[in-house]
Amino acid sequence: MLEEFIPFVGLIIFGNIENLILASQGVVNGVNPKILGLLSIIAVIIWLFIGFVAADLAMQYSRYIIFIGGLAIVILGIISIRDAVHNIRKTNGEA
Repeated sequence: MLEEFIPFVGLIIFGNIENLILASQGVVNGVNPKILGLLSIIAVIIWLFIGFVAADLAMQYSRYIIFIGGLAIVILGIISIRDAVHNIRKTNGEA
């Protein structure tokens, strides 16, 4: 049974990385950590539900889903790093 979900292992890893990137963006932008944590838990529960319901339908598109997920991680990572550097420069007085 678990061998059916092997194509989605990369997506699970990407999802965790994406969650960390989004959390770091929230911290850089000064979001309340309790609200950020609550929203993160809600998003994980929603994706878990979607995963259970749509896993059979998505199985044939797993390569595309993993590619899009990886691309989203790269884009979010670049944006997060850019925002963090901008915030550090602003905080240190360098513009």
